[in-house]
Amino acid sequence: MLTNEQIIGQALDRIRAGYVFPEKAMELDAAIRRRAAAGEYDALDGPALCETVTAHFQEVCPDKHLRLLWSDRPQSLEPQDQDEGRAAFAALLRTENQGVRRVERLDGGIGLIDLTRIATADGGAAAIGAAMQLVAHSPALVLDLRDCLGGSPEGAAMWCSYFFTDDQVHLNDMHERANGETRQFWTLPYLPGPRYPDRPVYVLTSATTFSGGEDVAYTLQAHGRAVVVGETTRGGAHPTARHPVTEHVLVTVPAARAVNAVTGTNWEGVGVQPDVAVPGDRALEVALKAALEHLGADARPA
Repeated sequence: MLTNEQIIGQALDRIRAGYVFPEKAMELDAAIRRRAAAGEYDALDGPALCETVTAHFQEVCPDKHLRLLWSDRPQSLEPQDQDEGRAAFAALLRTENQGVRRVERLDGGIGLIDLTRIATADGGAAAIGAAMQLVAHSPALVLDLRDCLGGSPEGAAMWCSYFFTDDQVHLNDMHERANGETRQFWTLPYLPGPRYPDRPVYVLTSATTFSGGEDVAYTLQAHGRAVVVGETTRGGAHPTARHPVTEHVLVTVPAARAVNAVTGTNWEGVGVQPDVAVPGDRALEVALKAALEHLGADARPA
């Protein structure tokens, strides 16, 4: 059975080997090993150890995807199979209707799409297209990401593509540490539903909105294609790998970073800042009022 210091040591080895910012990984490694050598973690049980070490990770490196996690259920110590991970995520998305929780017609015919996940571009394409078909003739759209917990970068690019006229918009880049490659994300040339390029879009956020949900909000805001209404989001911009350390402890290591084509940066550690800051539970009310006022102004003669 591993001691707490050994558990931490193995987790730090993973971070040093894979974290997207190698220099920061070395700084983190030194700081946490000093605490471990001083005995700060010796008396902690598993859940408390993970919580405390994660808090100390954040002090050195405020990366919300960089965590030591406790699992009550024993897990395999074999390296995670990427195909198995993708299959598990695909199964989760199927149970959640590819992340589309509801589509509604609000006052004034304004459309609402409520998302809990950002589906993959292949598995989620039909559901995403169907949702966009249902709001195709609305005069304005509210995209509710307040409970969106993340998902696929490819799916985020697909969602964003609906709000531009063609495939000529460079959305963002993804830099990967493992191979040193940079992958560009552009709006897609073909979509399974009608585009929505020329009408107002309001994106709702909360302190729960995370990762892939933040990607959609940040990208549409940066390109001037949506007004973000609600709360500052959690601030997780780095795609992440999960590595088991023991049967109950795993470490999550951000292995890539997003760079927006407009801002040259991302939302890591700072979150998406709303254009209209209101409590999350009032965001829909405020966005709907703004949309109706905007549409009323457009309808009046100059």
